Amino acid sequence: MKTVFSEAYLDKREAILGFIQNFESSGAYLNKGDRNSIKIFDLGTKKINIKSFKIPNAVNKFAYRFLRKSKAERSFNYAEILISKNIGTPYPIAYIEKDTALAFKKSYYISEHLECDLTYRELVHDPSFPQREELLRAFTRFTYNLHEEGIEFLDHSPGNTLILLNNGDYQFFLVDLNRMNFKELTFEERMKNFSRLTPYKEMVQIMASEYSQLIDMPEAEVFKKMWGYTVEFQEKFQRKKKLKKQLKFWKK
Repeated sequence: MKTVFSEAYLDKREAILGFIQNFESSGAYLNKGDRNSIKIFDLGTKKINIKSFKIPNAVNKFAYRFLRKSKAERSFNYAEILISKNIGTPYPIAYIEKDTALAFKKSYYISEHLECDLTYRELVHDPSFPQREELLRAFTRFTYNLHEEGIEFLDHSPGNTLILLNNGDYQFFLVDLNRMNFKELTFEERMKNFSRLTPYKEMVQIMASEYSQLIDMPEAEVFKKMWGYTVEFQEKFQRKKKLKKQLKFWKK
């Protein structure tokens, strides 16, 4: 078993390993998914999150054992990079991997638990949310800062940004970190990075308006690109959704 801890939590190592050992029977579920699950544990006066990644398929069992970094390791490493660049994310505590001599088995990513006020998803589902436009513009500035720091967050989707309202001084924190690129982003890549966030044109219009001011480009040009990539993603998403329904029907 491979264990890597941040220096700030080395003295809590045994307690956290105990949580891993008893993951199925202890802790409280924050999210119980088919692929991955997240539980909250009490560690002294703090709450921590432990994300359990599912056992990968046969190909990835080999790949994660010998060729690629696991999702847990990437999450931990990327969180450290974000913090070094003053980008919000729950503080990374550790990652743990279980494997055999020939195959990768399970991995866990452990971070501090953050009690947020909302996620971007609430802005999508509630058009009457107070200060919605202000939040969208602040979120756009946050995303622009990611781009300026050379961060392409590939899972930039509604549930993966936690928001603290903080009396109008909005703060944003990224979660689900295992898919990122670090490089100088082109205009096209920046626009495409907004594509998974919302299907609603009026939200994209607000974000395009704010981003256009930040990069000093015509708003119409920024909106055209941002909305074009959004439509492209939504069409692909709906096709996949329809295909899944058809497959379920034929399996009955």
